Amino acid sequence: MRINNTVTAGLLLGLALAAGTAFADDDQLSGLTAQWWQSMLSMPPGVNPAADLTGADCMVGQRGPVWLLAGIFAGGSATRNCSIPQGEWLFFPVVNFVNFNTPNCNQGPGNLSAETLRSQIVAIVDGATNLSVKLDGEPVKNIVRVKSVVFAVTLPVDNVFGANACGMNMGLSGVFSPAIDDGFYTLLPPLSVGKHTLHISGQMPAANVTVDVTYKLRIVPVLLM
Repeated sequence: MRINNTVTAGLLLGLALAAGTAFADDDQLSGLTAQWWQSMLSMPPGVNPAADLTGADCMVGQRGPVWLLAGIFAGGSATRNCSIPQGEWLFFPVVNFVNFNTPNCNQGPGNLSAETLRSQIVAIVDGATNLSVKLDGEPVKNIVRVKSVVFAVTLPVDNVFGANACGMNMGLSGVFSPAIDDGFYTLLPPLSVGKHTLHISGQMPAANVTVDVTYKLRIVPVLLM
């Protein structure tokens, strides 16, 4: 299944991202992209942070020392208010594209290899343009292209692809593999306690997607004593 901007053929996510300078090795980032997709695709649309326009669901699914910021399925614009505990690293894409093996659903009955899945989307991501991120009004340059490790995704019956994901009123649920992702991401160290504004914009012309997302973040102090 190629994930683009139409539900019947898949789903593309353009996502909010923060700013700053942080570095991790390729293996770490590739693993985080897989974790990001596994989290977002496992949640029903009613509580999915990437389907939420206000930020009310920004905490859903968060665990561990890295906070996964979401954006908007199929692109678009939104302004979200989100409170985050201090000490959390932030990881998010600018624009990204997932592709996974779905026999008899928008592909033939056979399985597609990870190599084939990557080849189907590389040109779309190559064409990403006008990628811009600002933190508190200051531009951020640390936007890195990352290709994920090979992973599996689990979709609930009520998922972001909808009841007609495979056409003919046929949904898509269960475990699917292989899955791969390609996109532009950043990893930020924890922000200082207080209020911050994150803005991201970008385009993926081959998928007819434009992203314009603002996050109004409040970093909340964590009292350990």
